[in-house]
Amino acid sequence: MNEQIQSVSEITDEIKFTLENNFGRVSVIGEISNFTAHYSGHWYFTLKDSNAQISCTMWKSYNRGVFFKPQDGMKVIVTGSVNVYPPRGSYQINTKVMTPAGEGELQAAFERLKRRLAEEGLFREELKKPIPRFPRKIGIVTADGAAALRDLISVATRRYPLAELIHAPAKVQGEGAAEEIVAAIEKLNRYGKVDVIIVARGGGSLEDLWAFNEEIVARTIFASKIPVISGVGHEVDFTIADFVSDLRAPTPTAAMELATPNSDDIFAYLNDFLYTSQIKINDYLNSKKSTIEQILSSYGFRKNIDSVYNRVQFVDNLFTGLKNSVNRKTQNWNYKINLANKTIEAADVKKNLKKGYSIVRQNEKIINSAKKILQDKNINIEFYDDKIELEKWRQKN
Repeated sequence: MNEQIQSVSEITDEIKFTLENNFGRVSVIGEISNFTAHYSGHWYFTLKDSNAQISCTMWKSYNRGVFFKPQDGMKVIVTGSVNVYPPRGSYQINTKVMTPAGEGELQAAFERLKRRLAEEGLFREELKKPIPRFPRKIGIVTADGAAALRDLISVATRRYPLAELIHAPAKVQGEGAAEEIVAAIEKLNRYGKVDVIIVARGGGSLEDLWAFNEEIVARTIFASKIPVISGVGHEVDFTIADFVSDLRAPTPTAAMELATPNSDDIFAYLNDFLYTSQIKINDYLNSKKSTIEQILSSYGFRKNIDSVYNRVQFVDNLFTGLKNSVNRKTQNWNYKINLANKTIEAADVKKNLKKGYSIVRQNEKIINSAKKILQDKNINIEFYDDKIELEKWRQKN
């Protein structure tokens, strides 16, 4: 028996050589199943049709160029090379390019994701956050230098120049766009001082807008603590981001209009507020005035007022009595003073001296009797106009 016996590795190597030389670069259409995005960044999936299936790999360096996230059930065209994976003895396609098998496949993927997220409750109206009426800071997620960014700035400047615009740049199309959009939204949330976020880009095809249909973008918008307004594409364009956002705008321009009040409307509101407030204040004051007047005229309040007035009158009477008493005392003392003055005037020595009287003194004492005159002592006699002195008066025997 001359049949050559080969090892498993040897026969596998021959098969590998044969397959890889006869199937260099191939393009295959099929439906994705068992799709796995490994933590390493590589993709593993099965491509199948109604009769067969083949394993596929797509390394991280290649899948970065895929603008959409593959999903089970999506029909795609993959281009790559056929090779054999010896540890399993299976052949597979090392995929270098992946595209949807027509726009219908993207639309189908869109509908599948939309349906799944809706079932999870990500689109529920009661979970949507209110948009602030007068935002101080507005975050913008769009491409740097894009026409959408210029439109957003122009509208904000015209309508509400008080708002500060904070741009978190991100790619909005192509490789890595979804990841950059996610990073920009999360960055604005970490910053924490933004009142509302606008996620925007101009119009385009379904493929151009696909970054806003990615599940990671939808979940990041839903998880945002800051309300998000989506302004993606034109009015007829709808993305998953529109459904999960707190408010959907048909265009980037409309998004900024929804995020900002019109300055003219603000002035009109203030004027109306002032006018209405004045009327309400006057009505309120008149109402309270009427209430106070009713209280003042009520018996209970009037009784208290009468009691107060009675007390006031009593105090007034006391004061009047005290005043009269003081006046009587004053008059009495004035009479006594006048009488004393007259008495003093009547006893005035000068006046008596003018009448012809005189005062005799001896040793500084007034002599009112001749018997009291001392001999050999000088005598002083005071008249009304002068005094004289008599020396050594000697009484006759």
